[in-house]
Amino acid sequence: MKLYIQQKVFSWVDRFTVMDEAGRDKYYVEGELFSFGKKLHLYDMAGAERAFIQQKVFSFLPRYFVFVEGMEIAEIVKELTFLRPRYSIEGLGWEINGSFWAHDYEIVQGSRPIVTIHKEWMTWGDCYEMDIADERDEIVALSVVLAIDCVMAAEAAANS
Repeated sequence: MKLYIQQKVFSWVDRFTVMDEAGRDKYYVEGELFSFGKKLHLYDMAGAERAFIQQKVFSFLPRYFVFVEGMEIAEIVKELTFLRPRYSIEGLGWEINGSFWAHDYEIVQGSRPIVTIHKEWMTWGDCYEMDIADERDEIVALSVVLAIDCVMAAEAAANS
């Protein structure tokens, strides 16, 4: 199953949609404008919250928590490295491999693929293609990818 994330280039608040393979809106993501730390809510098109992502403030390295149905299910941590970015996903037994600079990476559990992420470069705004192996992992995989994107966006903003 494939999902596509299209983020808006000029937006004061994070708000973007997640589309299915047919180009139909499946979810929308909305950030909180006046919050302490980054917070994103993932909603289905009926308006029900499916996941919540929250940045841990006052942390030496970037950390994001993923909540599904009110329960914390994962913590995404950027590890201290000097050559290339590395992230760990605590709580799920998932690992991340690939190139974050090129936005081309995958998340696996042992040898089982969870999701493959690929960035479309010639688009207006950021557009990501997610190929999710098992639809039961859809919400969690989407939330983890959004948390990783938050870390990368914050680093890009700090470096510019």
